[in-house]
Amino acid sequence: MAGENFGCGSSREQAPQALKSSGFYAVAAKSFARIFYRNAFNIGLLLVECNTDFIDDGDELELDIERGRIRSMSKGLILEIKPIPPVMKRLLSDGGVVEHFRKHGGFKFE
Repeated sequence: MAGENFGCGSSREQAPQALKSSGFYAVAAKSFARIFYRNAFNIGLLLVECNTDFIDDGDELELDIERGRIRSMSKGLILEIKPIPPVMKRLLSDGGVVEHFRKHGGFKFE
């Protein structure tokens, strides 16, 4: 969980790669720096945008991409997440842009 403009100042893929390599599956924030957002999806790190004001350290959360929400098991809250664009979902399912290219022999999103 993070606040606004998460990833600001990181224009290289190393920043989201460090999070992914540390075992993070996803990052939720109010908003993301544009280039960080794209770099994260390029390497297969899920980013979700939502209001994080009601989440505290130690809260147990459940992320449901299909329903577009995060559920706080600790507080019983449901947080709606901003829809993830289909192209980004495809990159995630393929493991990032490099794996997508390998799998499809190019950038094919049909």
